[in-house]
Parts: sequence; C-alpha cells; structure tokens
Amino acid sequence: MSPELLAQLALALPVGDVRAAVQAPNPVLSTRCAEVDPRDPATVALAADLLATMAAAPGCVGLAANQIGIGQRVFSLDVSEHPKTRTHHGRFVLVNPVIEQASRNEKAREGCLSVPDFTGDVKRATRLTVRGWVPSSGVEVVITTDAFEARAIQHEVDHLDGLLFLDRAAGAHAIHARQNYL
Repeated sequence: MSPELLAQLALALPVGDVRAAVQAPNPVLSTRCAEVDPRDPATVALAADLLATMAAAPGCVGLAANQIGIGQRVFSLDVSEHPKTRTHHGRFVLVNPVIEQASRNEKAREGCLSVPDFTGDVKRATRLTVRGWVPSSGVEVVITTDAFEARAIQHEVDHLDGLLFLDRAAGAHAIHARQNYL
C-alpha cells in the first residue's frame, strides 16, 4: 500500500483524546494483547486516541495500545520527521499486526515512552514486511520497509506481545540512563 493512501486512511479517523502513558513495571505492559475487530467502533476510537496521544508526546514516533492501558493489538506510528528515517509510510495505525518477514539485523539505541529514564541497545531487523488491518475500513495492508521505520514497527509489535526494549537488550551493559538535551 502506498504511503499516501495509508496516511489518508489515518486522516479519516475521528479526533481522539490524549491519554496518560502507562509506565513500567505496570503489568499491562508485560501481557500479550488480544486481537480485535478493526471495524469495531471501540477499535476506531482507540486508534484515534493513540494518534492523539502520540502527537502530544514530544519525540514519540510510535505508541501501542497497552501503553495507554488497553490490552488490544493496535499501534500507531509516524517516523516521517525522525532524522534516522529512510523509508516511511507517514502517520498510520495497524490492527492485529503480524511480522511476516524480517532480515539484516543491526544493533541501535532505543527509548520508550513507558520507560522514560532509560535507553537500550537492541538488535533488530533493518528490513521488514508486516501485515495488518486499518481501523474503520478493515482494509488489509502489507507494509515493506527498512531502517528506522522497520525498527519502530518491531518495537511496537513487541509491546503488543508484552515485551519492552529492556527485554531485548543484550544485558545490563546495554541499558543506559536517558540523556536529556534541554
């Protein structure tokens, strides 16, 4: 699916509410999220809330439903303004995502809204194909991407599986205090 069409589908969502972010060690973050119907009005409202919450959090490029306390397999993403982005599909939401193909692992530093005090070095695929459904329309989409967008999608799918980047770090030596550049 083209980035333009995916972004148009996200724009068709209603305006959502900004929700409070859940922080580790809240148990919702370590529980696998349940699949949902992408056409259900509650799923559509959740998608809108994810986009609104993500937009309100400085530097946030992705947000999974369990990060706002909802254990459902839905995430939002927009890496289009991030300096490490090569390929991107704009601002979008995926429901019940499944990573179908991943290759070319590379280690890089990650942070998370739900783990505000730390970053970590995590090895992830730099090429990725993910399948999911668009909220409201229920259209099935397949996204093939690379670089930072691939990393961000894997990070969000991990959230939906009950994993934090801390669970993927190679050990205590790969966890770092977050630097604040104010």
